[in-house]
Amino acid sequence: MIELPLVSVIVPVRNEAEWIYTCLETILLQDYPPKLLEVLVADGMSTDGTRDRLSQHARNDARIRMIDNRLQIVSAGLNAAIRSAHGDVIIRMDAHTEYAPDYIRQCVFVLNTTQADNVGGPARTRADSYTEKAVAAAYHSRFSVGGARFHNVDYEGYVDTVTYGCWPRATFEKIGFFDTELVRNQDDEHNLRLTRAGYKIWQSPIIRSWYRPRGSLLALFRQYMQYGYWKVRVIQKHRLPASVRHLVPGAFLLMVLILACLAPFFASPRWALVALAGAYLVCVVTTSVITCIRSEIRLLPVLPVVFACYHFGYGYGFLRGVWDFVIWKRKPGTAFTSLTRSSDVSNVGRSLLEQQST
Repeated sequence: MIELPLVSVIVPVRNEAEWIYTCLETILLQDYPPKLLEVLVADGMSTDGTRDRLSQHARNDARIRMIDNRLQIVSAGLNAAIRSAHGDVIIRMDAHTEYAPDYIRQCVFVLNTTQADNVGGPARTRADSYTEKAVAAAYHSRFSVGGARFHNVDYEGYVDTVTYGCWPRATFEKIGFFDTELVRNQDDEHNLRLTRAGYKIWQSPIIRSWYRPRGSLLALFRQYMQYGYWKVRVIQKHRLPASVRHLVPGAFLLMVLILACLAPFFASPRWALVALAGAYLVCVVTTSVITCIRSEIRLLPVLPVVFACYHFGYGYGFLRGVWDFVIWKRKPGTAFTSLTRSSDVSNVGRSLLEQQST
């Protein structure tokens, strides 16, 4: 028998009035002992009624506390919640994800049995609309995400990053909190610091959650554009990429742009561009057919475009990150700091972000 620890669930939100009730109910209905659970919701100064709903929940259940996240970015909200937490174990949960009733209990179990410094489950998806289902189908393909192990729902073992995370509180005392300069990729950067310091991350399929993907192609493009953009800042900070797969979309797009610029003047780049575009088209169509066979055949008309959103969104963001961070050493534009699922960061949040950057 293992004495169960006090668990602090931390949830970063902004303008989630539509989802916050379901999110909190999912957490409060977990089969973990209620007396050993607290929920800290870091709200990014929501303007859609989220704060009123959070306040109402907090009045009805003493386990819920609302934390102000005035910087309005995820990393700052997570840090504020962690600093206010009383638990020996910290578990991150997000508003747009559904969790199995034993999610928290299994996190604690895996943490205790593996003695890892961060644990989590694989990235499962749950979708309703046609576009969401297409995005989810591509999300689990090696062609879109480069074979990251956390996309493999059956994998158990050591990984370089994990979905969300469950940490002993001591982990943050060892390697610090999340980097508040990063609007995106703050979890990847934290896990990179953790593994390079010699600590371990473990993934277990018994930790079950279902992420709800973006519902439009534009939102998907913007999401991965931001991932690529902020990955440059992570690489710049650590002077080495966590994986070669992070470089491929940007390198591919750069090659396309170079050949496109030379093609009007020289025959060789023109044919090279045609060959490259043709090879990519064959790969996209072939992978789309294979993905449809594994999921739903009716997704085939849109899947090539979905894969392109993953690749070209990330690739463009990466190249723009090199341009801003490495070449010009300037601050990011609002397209790379605004939210891609709900409303944009307010002027107050952007002002605070600029102060943080300086």
